[in-house]
Amino acid sequence: MIEMGSGWHRRFVAGPTRMGDTEMSKSNCWKRLALKAALAMLPLSASAAQELTTAPPEQELAELVRKTEVQALAFMRGDMDKWSGLVRIAKDFTLMQPFGGEASRGFDMSPERLARLASYFRNGDARLELVQSYASDNMVVLAMIERQHGEVGGLPNQEWSLRVTQVYRRQGGQWWLVHRHADPLVRHVGLETAAALARGANPDGR
Repeated sequence: MIEMGSGWHRRFVAGPTRMGDTEMSKSNCWKRLALKAALAMLPLSASAAQELTTAPPEQELAELVRKTEVQALAFMRGDMDKWSGLVRIAKDFTLMQPFGGEASRGFDMSPERLARLASYFRNGDARLELVQSYASDNMVVLAMIERQHGEVGGLPNQEWSLRVTQVYRRQGGQWWLVHRHADPLVRHVGLETAAALARGANPDGR
């Protein structure tokens, strides 16, 4: 279409007669169409492509962080009814839990599982310290410290602060949790302690 337009214009201006206002208007129209078509076929530059991917608004991101903190608080208090009503866990969810071991896939939200969790975590408190967030139009990553304490697994109330990374994916206009990685190494540990953990040794060295 572009070549035909350019060719028509060349043949027209080379003729023996002068173009009138109508012919000139047609010529300009062809030029505009040719330019638009040529630009449409050009690949997007990296910066232009990046501009098309917009991050969620600040207010939406702040609300997601707030909900994440409320979820952590409900979990540490053993209020699994409230927690399960706040969180949306994707089918392809992966969990790397603070007790170590292999990553688990999916999450059992059955009443029986929630009841077990409610008896395992009790009388706690939690607040989030956001380290960094990364956001696009359909994905958010939160790197944070969960500053929390509570009674866990029958142990007396103690600090259970965790370093946490959570990944959310937008589905149907809502944010679904697709990954959580948590570890208790909020405080610095020395080389020997890190080496012992890496080889699977218990804190007493066995």
